Amino acid sequence: MKTVGIVGGIGPESTIEYYRLIIEAYRERQTGAGGAPVDAQDARAASYPSIFINSVDLTQLIKWINTNEFVKFTDCLVAAIEQLARAGADFGALASNTPHIVFDEIRKRSPIPMISIVESACDEAQARGLKRVGLFGTRFTMQGQFYPEVFARAGLQIIVPNDEEQSYIHGKYMGELLNNIFSPETHAGLLAIVDRLKERDDIEALILGGTELPLILRDGEHDGIPFLDTTRIHVARIVAELVS
Repeated sequence: MKTVGIVGGIGPESTIEYYRLIIEAYRERQTGAGGAPVDAQDARAASYPSIFINSVDLTQLIKWINTNEFVKFTDCLVAAIEQLARAGADFGALASNTPHIVFDEIRKRSPIPMISIVESACDEAQARGLKRVGLFGTRFTMQGQFYPEVFARAGLQIIVPNDEEQSYIHGKYMGELLNNIFSPETHAGLLAIVDRLKERDDIEALILGGTELPLILRDGEHDGIPFLDTTRIHVARIVAELVS
């Protein structure tokens, strides 16, 4: 059995969700519809996946990214992956979208293969036949080039909210969602921006490009606009690698 190494703590609530969803998806793949093992002779079919989680200091990472200290930011994440590799992880993943701003450098320096949340989301969008997709996330994610660049290579266009909308989303994300606060008012405010993106920019779907966003936008769609839950999409790729 393979072991996945997760760099967590960015943020803590979504790391908990990753752990829960990986176990859920792994056992779902390993069992039949009735919940019994597909192969009763294979004890592993009813077992749990092998997961290592290395939880890093979110406060320090936010400080570095706010001050554009990307070398320190990258070094910290690479060190976390190296610890996971030494512990025996066969491959790794970052349980967050924002750190993918330096993913190419991390992948280059990582001692183990890395599964990208952005590439996983792009593959899902392609599979759905999408061309114009909106993007919610932190300001770093919405203003970064890592989503547009990956999606452009596949012929897909990323649409981001305007400056005022980005400020609202980023403020709620950092001030509420990362602190496990999910209010009805914020939920309504986020959906209002979805409505404007649909009307103004003709988006076909919305990427929840922050792993806390699915914790508040749980419905899966709004007014005909499907939500691409990057946490679940990433988890599906991780589990596929675990059972390969």
